[in-house]
Amino acid sequence: MEKVMHGAEEMRFEGNEVGILVSHGFTGTTQSMKPLVEAYARAGYTVYCPRLKGHGTSPEDMESTSHMDWVQSVEEAYTWLKERCSKIFVVGLSMGGTLALYMASEYRDIEGVIPINAAIDIPALENSQGTDERFLDAIGSDIKDPATVELAYDRTPVKSIGELVGLMGKVKDRLDEIHCPIMIFVSDEDHVVPPHNSEVIFESVFSEHKEIIHLENSYHVATLDHDKDMIIERTLEFFQMYTNTK
Repeated sequence: MEKVMHGAEEMRFEGNEVGILVSHGFTGTTQSMKPLVEAYARAGYTVYCPRLKGHGTSPEDMESTSHMDWVQSVEEAYTWLKERCSKIFVVGLSMGGTLALYMASEYRDIEGVIPINAAIDIPALENSQGTDERFLDAIGSDIKDPATVELAYDRTPVKSIGELVGLMGKVKDRLDEIHCPIMIFVSDEDHVVPPHNSEVIFESVFSEHKEIIHLENSYHVATLDHDKDMIIERTLEFFQMYTNTK
């Protein structure tokens, strides 16, 4: 069993009957979602932020996992929440946003989904699959705030890039299966996921209630960046709106 990095452990808080499933991104850890998780817990919600399989340990460990392992990680968190909660929302950053969209397309009882700089098409990563290298440079810690660092892998397994590409393609094909309310956050300047991804998601989902919010002062890891308080505030409003209206 690989040793989990300090700060990369899963986070679980038991609160009221509204559950919030929170997912971190590709090569990242739960640390990137900690400000949101703690804010939701303080607001009284039941929150689960799983450590995606192969993450928060070593790049070699990640190399041995598939995108279905990552899906299983969020599905297990969903099952835990379902046993305790009557309503569930899903929030995710980057590939975590991709996984959140997958969940919303698969589980029709999800009340709402909040993708943050979600990935469905990254040409630069897709093009790098043809390399003979085993690992490529790190993609973590794209943050505008110089005082903040993301806890993420220092290199990226090429095999895992192929798994991410497979997941993105799968989710892109399922966007029209999403009907629940959706609030999309997109950084205007993102050096990992092209902002156009969020526009495609907005246009493709069949949600009656959908909104896209532009983040002007954050890069890719917006949950740790200058706009994190605004993300927290707007997402809490979203949860309240869709729990009070039913």
